[in-house]
Amino acid sequence: MPILRRIALSLQYEGSDFCGWQRQRNARSVQAVLEAAIGQLDPLRPTQSFAAGRTDAGVHAAAQVVHFDCSGPIPAAKWAPALNGRLPASIRVRESVERPKDWHACYSAIYRRYRYIIHNSRRPNLFLTPWTWHRYHHRLDEDNMRVALEGMIGLHDFAAFMRAGSRRPHSRTTIQDVLVEREGDLIRVEIQASGFLYGMVRLLMAQLVAVGEHRLSVEAFEQRWRDRRRDQVREAAPARGLCLLRAGYADEIFSKAGWYDCQPWFSLATDDPPPDPPCLPDTSNKTSDDHSSS
Repeated sequence: MPILRRIALSLQYEGSDFCGWQRQRNARSVQAVLEAAIGQLDPLRPTQSFAAGRTDAGVHAAAQVVHFDCSGPIPAAKWAPALNGRLPASIRVRESVERPKDWHACYSAIYRRYRYIIHNSRRPNLFLTPWTWHRYHHRLDEDNMRVALEGMIGLHDFAAFMRAGSRRPHSRTTIQDVLVEREGDLIRVEIQASGFLYGMVRLLMAQLVAVGEHRLSVEAFEQRWRDRRRDQVREAAPARGLCLLRAGYADEIFSKAGWYDCQPWFSLATDDPPPDPPCLPDTSNKTSDDHSSS
């Protein structure tokens, strides 16, 4: 019986042409394309790969972490260039390393970090369209968005941000770190958590934009998710603005150049912000909460 070795990959993909990471019937997935390429290099055994996170259709990945077992003679470091010669241009392996047999890309991960980019300008930009959500109605209040997001840090039940169809037995997870940062007309939102619910980041981002456009107060936003009001979370942000930035582990697996912050941060020479959003109405004398829909 051949000796099996476990290979870990730092994987990038441009998600526009895929139904997501996970293999699906009658749809093109990143997993299926990758496993076909691995099978060409290790044809003596069936290939099965495992990822740190299952990205949805249209979502990108800067450093998705994947593992598979192989029996062939290819050295671990050579898997990256060998696979890149067989993968489409929309999928790249940045680095490949060998790991112990009990290591698992999903179950050994201690965090996943996502980034969402909003292009908050009055004019569209063709070069940003595949990677951002263009919001041109109002200049987003990133300070309000930051306050709203920071209030979610810790272990909580986020049922309000879980899409129907999830197989997860519960809706609790721990948000470990958040970031909301503006540079000109670009807003970068990053969320790091022990795990994410099905559709969580895109549902959450649509609510944050409502906060940034003053359609939803910070207080009403917090009440909505604490009360697990999934019925009031009706919209999801577009997939194209979302990128799985990386997954983290107790020990360093890849080099920093092959794994850390592999999605470039855009820079625009000229700002062209839309008008400021209107102020929220004063509800201090009202008995009901602001539950305006996003």
